[in-house]
This record gives sequence, C-alpha cells and structure tokens, in this order.
Amino acid sequence: MRIVITGSSSGIGRALAERLLAGGHQVWGLARSDQTGMAARHRDMFFASRCDVADWLQIDQAARSILPAWPAIDALVTCAGLQGAIGRATAVDPRDWSATVRANLDGTYFAIRAFHEALRRAPRRAKIVCFSGGGASKARPNFSAYAAAKTAVVRLVETIAAEERDTVIDINAVAPGAINTRMTKAIVAAGPAAAGEAEYQAAVKQVTAGGASLDRALALVEWLLSPASDGITGRLISAVWDPWPDLSRHREDLAGSDIYALRRILPQERGKQWAPERGGAS
Repeated sequence: MRIVITGSSSGIGRALAERLLAGGHQVWGLARSDQTGMAARHRDMFFASRCDVADWLQIDQAARSILPAWPAIDALVTCAGLQGAIGRATAVDPRDWSATVRANLDGTYFAIRAFHEALRRAPRRAKIVCFSGGGASKARPNFSAYAAAKTAVVRLVETIAAEERDTVIDINAVAPGAINTRMTKAIVAAGPAAAGEAEYQAAVKQVTAGGASLDRALALVEWLLSPASDGITGRLISAVWDPWPDLSRHREDLAGSDIYALRRILPQERGKQWAPERGGAS
C-alpha cells in the first residue's frame, strides 16, 4: 500500500511509520521536523515532506509535490497533533487555545482535503484513519482545547463517512488509549495546578509504570487499513476497550447504527420518563 502519515516524525506517527515499513508498505511522512535520516534508512520505501499540517497553504503545497509521484494513495493516517493549552478554559491564553484546536482539528481536516482525490483514485477500497483522544467522549477539565478538537475530529469523521457513503472510502477515528508520548510529559511539566491533581498524578504514574499498549493501538490502525475492515466507516473505535478484531462479523449491525458513535442520550434510554409538564400558571 501507499500510505500518507501526518505527524510521522515522533510519537505514535513515527512508531506507525516504522511498523508499516516493516510490513512492506510505502510511507510518505508529513511533519514539521526533518526526516531525511529516516528516508535514508528506508530508501524507496519512506519519503518525507516538511510542513505544518495546521497551515493549509503548507499542506496543500506538500500534497501538490507528492501527487505527481503518487497520483493514487491507498490510505491516509492523521497522527499529527499536540496537547497544547492546559488549564481552566476561562484562564488559558486564548491564542494558545485556538492554536491547539487548529493543530488537532484543522490539521486533520486539511490532510483529508488535500489527499481526498488521490484516495478516490486508489485501486482498492481507500482508508482514512484519524486520531481522537482524551476528552472526546466525556468532559476533561483543564484540557478544553484538546478535548474540543478531538471531539470535533470524531464528528468530522462521522460527517465525511455519511457524505462518502456511496464511494469506496472508509474513514474512522481511533482512541489509542493513554500511551506514553510527549503529551504525557507535557502534563507532568504543566504540574497539578494547571492540569489538575487527578490528571497530573495519572500522568506521573503513567510515565513511571507505562501507559496503554502502543502495540495494540498500532494493530488497530493496521486492521483499519486492511480489507478486513471494508465497509466499517464513521466509527470511533477504542484500541483498548473495543473488540475490534471481531468487528468484521458485525459489519451489517454497525451500518446505519449509532454504535461506536457520539450521540445525545435521552432520559428514556436510562430508564427514566421525564414527560414535559402540561398546562401552567394562569
């Protein structure tokens, strides 16, 4: 496969690139950091472009330089992101808050937009895998920018899946779990005053004892890139908690359902009947 990965110079993106290269795939990595060393070690298999995916002009230019060599792309994985602004939403620097959203949300959307036509030209069913994160499915105090952006990524995935229903592109979001990366160290560096005591202590413990399995997160991405996941689209799938190796058996149940999706819960779905009051004061 020919696979474009954003954020391929570090963290999950770097580990995924190495794993896919070991599996015989060609990878084109996009990152702000220099990747010439990796390209030299994997000649004719790994290629790199330097750009900030949160800047449309930069990623558009990168895509235009890639497409003559790769007019058709089999998959896109958007790993680029940052923890960004940490602290109470009403106290953090608004510019840092906005920059965090731009890096995580715009960086995901811009990559999809830039490579969409090349994905449509893939010789097989094309795949897009986006990364969600902590705070996407529940409130995460002191991480409002990151959580809001990652929630928006999930809704973006659901929306594009609905728009592309009649095409041969599957798009899904991955919740990788609490994996040790630079983001974990950023929480420790921020301290309990900014991150909150619970987040800080969890990060300290994670750095010391190890976080969620990176291997399982990478295996989920590989599964989503494979034909085994064909037709499964518009889902938020947890590498840690969901039985994703068996989801192909439930393909028809997933289609058109709200399983593994973000939805509003009604009182009756929790066994409660909150009927509106009738009448009123005269």
